[in-house]
Amino acid sequence: MKKSNKPTIDTPANPQPLKRNGGGQTGGEFWELRLYVAGQTPRSLTALANLKRLCESHLAGRYSIEIVDLVKHPQLAVGDQIVAIPTLVRKLPEPLRKIVGDLRDTERALVGLQLRAAKPN
Repeated sequence: MKKSNKPTIDTPANPQPLKRNGGGQTGGEFWELRLYVAGQTPRSLTALANLKRLCESHLAGRYSIEIVDLVKHPQLAVGDQIVAIPTLVRKLPEPLRKIVGDLRDTERALVGLQLRAAKPN
């Protein structure tokens, strides 16, 4: 059986942060992110891979990611009012922000997370 290098989503019974990348560094706010997915779908896996890439390049050392698989824990969608998946929720820094989609459009994701200002029309 051939082993795949694709990311996988593994969520425990009680979702916990996937990665806490604090490392004691200073120089910026800590970001708490939650990604809602539906199992191992290609779109969910793409969203996770894109989120990890975005965080490493723009938030290195200042973020945690919690993955919530709504196939396993559908009741958890209520708290953040999730109506579509995948959805990324920025819990911290406030205010809470949501981005729906697989985060393929890096510019849109950065603007949505308020990591970059929107370009004027």
